[in-house]
Amino acid sequence: MSFTASSSTLPVLALSHPLILLPTGRIALPVSKAVGEALLSLVRESDEQPLVAAVPQTAPEASLYQWGTAARIIRLIRPATGNVKHHYLLSLNGITRVRVPDSGPDLPVINSGIVYRQVEYPSSDGTPTSESVVKFKASALKLLEQLARDTTQQAKRDSYNKVAAMVEEVSPTRAAWMADVMVSSISGEYADKLEFLSAVDADDRLRRATSFFIKQSSISEVSKRITQSIDESLSKQQKEFFLRQQLAAIQRELINLQRSSPSGNSMSDDSHSGPPSELDDDGQAEVEEMAEVKAKIEAMAKDTEERKMAVREWKRLKRIPQGSVEHGVIRNYIEWLVSIPWPNSVATRPSNSLEVLRDRHFLKNAREQLDADHFGLEKIKRRLIEYLAVVRLKALQADHETRQLEEANKNELALVPRVSHPEASTVAPVPVPHKAARKNVKGPILLFVGPPGTGKTSLGQSIAQALDRPFQRISLGGVRDEAEIRGHRRTYVASGPGLIVQALRKAGRADPVILLDEMDKVGQSNFHGDPAAALLEVLDPEQNHAFNDHYINVPIDLSQVLFICTSNTLETISAPLLDRCEIVQLSGYTYTEKMHIARKFLLPKQLQANGLASEHLTLTDPALLHVATHYTREAGVRSLERAIGAIARFKAVEWAEHLDSEAGVGKEYKDVVEEDELERILGVPRWDAEEREREERRGVVYGLVVTGMGEGGTLPVETIAVPGTGKLKLTGSLGEVIKESGELALSWVKTNAYSLCITNSRSQDPLLVPNSIDIHLHLPSGAVKKDGPSAGVAMTCALVSLLTGACVSTNIAMTGEITLRGRVGAVGGIKEKVLGAHRANITKVILPWANRKDVDHDVPLEVRSVMEFAFVRTVEEALEAAFGAGALGWRPKSTLLESRL
Repeated sequence: MSFTASSSTLPVLALSHPLILLPTGRIALPVSKAVGEALLSLVRESDEQPLVAAVPQTAPEASLYQWGTAARIIRLIRPATGNVKHHYLLSLNGITRVRVPDSGPDLPVINSGIVYRQVEYPSSDGTPTSESVVKFKASALKLLEQLARDTTQQAKRDSYNKVAAMVEEVSPTRAAWMADVMVSSISGEYADKLEFLSAVDADDRLRRATSFFIKQSSISEVSKRITQSIDESLSKQQKEFFLRQQLAAIQRELINLQRSSPSGNSMSDDSHSGPPSELDDDGQAEVEEMAEVKAKIEAMAKDTEERKMAVREWKRLKRIPQGSVEHGVIRNYIEWLVSIPWPNSVATRPSNSLEVLRDRHFLKNAREQLDADHFGLEKIKRRLIEYLAVVRLKALQADHETRQLEEANKNELALVPRVSHPEASTVAPVPVPHKAARKNVKGPILLFVGPPGTGKTSLGQSIAQALDRPFQRISLGGVRDEAEIRGHRRTYVASGPGLIVQALRKAGRADPVILLDEMDKVGQSNFHGDPAAALLEVLDPEQNHAFNDHYINVPIDLSQVLFICTSNTLETISAPLLDRCEIVQLSGYTYTEKMHIARKFLLPKQLQANGLASEHLTLTDPALLHVATHYTREAGVRSLERAIGAIARFKAVEWAEHLDSEAGVGKEYKDVVEEDELERILGVPRWDAEEREREERRGVVYGLVVTGMGEGGTLPVETIAVPGTGKLKLTGSLGEVIKESGELALSWVKTNAYSLCITNSRSQDPLLVPNSIDIHLHLPSGAVKKDGPSAGVAMTCALVSLLTGACVSTNIAMTGEITLRGRVGAVGGIKEKVLGAHRANITKVILPWANRKDVDHDVPLEVRSVMEFAFVRTVEEALEAAFGAGALGWRPKSTLLESRL
């Protein structure tokens, strides 16, 4: 082939796979805003319809093809005003073939832009031989005849006949043009059309078009033959069913005629004059459903319990009349039985999770997935990577053992001599004893424990995406019936399977990731059974390979399922159930992490939910920090997301009013939200009042607590002296343990009252000398239950402050339990308490010395850098840290001998 000496320069537009434009053909496609604006400027600058080179992209990630089509821009429709998400709509008409010599991966795809390249035009198409023209016409007429015969639309049949007449009358010089017209208008494989595009010579083009038409004719004949064979394979029962349906349709028409008035004008028949409804004739659907159920039963593995049960129930179903109640019960059971993804069933969709685990970049991709979905939580992510690595190694090891077993069975079968049966005409090999199949991979069970909104559920979704497995969530909150887990027995009316089987059916695979959400809110044991006890078999790796659902009544293998549990607290979970899980703590986020989460996840999500673009709303860092510190104070980020959503809705109203206002009317829209505007948008800050009420007073200190939802915070310990007889009164809905802490604190203060200069002798009671008083100790929020061994240090400091008159700063909070000897013991929930103190703007925290390692390992560095930690071993050290060095006047202690008994 030859090309013109001078090549021209055209803008090259890449057609994403599998789009292709042939000469004489037309195509309409959406293009991005950048491409649309570039083409729009090209149209405006040209006096006539401009040309572009439409070059196909051979694969989604491959380079551009060397051949393309010079096309004219027929139409370019811009999106509606203000709608930035829609694309331009471009229509092209192919003119002639062009070759792009420098096509390669550097050319952009269709949504990136257009570039200018040198293109070459073929010099001449040439004149085809008479033999090529004859073969081309014969194959084209045969294909057009088949298409006209097979179509049911008269308009298409007429158009095919017109094209056939054009093919018969076309001259040899125009045969190549006719080939372009037919190939571009007939659907076919992408590779064939791509090959046809590169045919420049007329003879070559006709040969390729001829082979293309012959191939399409063969495909059409085979498809028609298969359809005819399927139609002819209808059984006698199906034909009888169709006749009965026709009889029912005739009877309905007769009833409608009888209801009509004698004049023929009946308004009651209007409802029957419309098109037929799919609810009227469901006979064909009934037959197809039963055939599908039968196919699924046949696809079950032979000699398995589920297949035996399905076959037995299928035979029962055939013996029972369709109108009986038992028929519906049995059919419902069979449908549930065949819908479960049994591991050995052929009908089960093949799992590609093993191929995902074999990928060498599996752990790298999993890290990227976790980082993309969650910010922070570094220790949690490291534990999940360990979890995924163990799953991967176990699966690969089990797969290797299975292959070795299969290979050994093949070798043994090859070594066994073949013997002939005296009554058989063929020679059969001696069967080799079946070896035990490999044991299924047992998935570990993770229990995410943390406050609401910290990302427990989304972590489970990330694990499922990393493993490329389906994800199903089961909410256990409020489940109080054991049958909701195990299913109801078939003897009960309206019985059905439990939540586990329902999740397996929705997943469609035997190895999904199932999230058991809110495990701490499962109902307690009652006359319906114990749902928590029903979960013991589900979560036990030694038992769940043969899980028994009462409705299915066939052992179900759950060993391939990865169970992930979530909970807000561990206190309400039974010990046996907790023993089957590996606990992963999620304590909460710092302000720095909340800022990043809001920027990366929450703000874009709320902008999209409220119809705004990124340029319509800009939150400054001081404003976002003010929202996090004064309007939300939580471990998670749900309240922060709601506050950002309120800001987005406020700006959405302003933006809508700005768009609706006429030019020059109304105030100008401002997209930036400053800190001083938040009170106008969100109202009065809810946490300012608490900060003002936190004042330095005698007898008042601040302790650290963990709420029932797992969030940390501060709690004031208030004490006052009232006239009395030396008693201690405790209020605030306190439990037994925290009451004992108050009595311990008072006993220690009485013992050391002389050393603290509260009394003048060791024998005096500070509550009776010089005046007889009672001490009232109160923990606010009396309606909230409080208990736990961590308030001893705070109560002791409150009593010392009351009796000595010294005050503890409002920026100091403390936790720890004491003994009668004055030792400070370790407590739990250190990370939650420290993060709660950080959210409450506490600058100094007093902690037990034994919890020093918890601060170093669990508390984030950005929190440790802005807070002061005082680790104490004794109550004396705690008092010095709380009141300051030298604030309390200590008398020198006399040497005491402690008994060793």
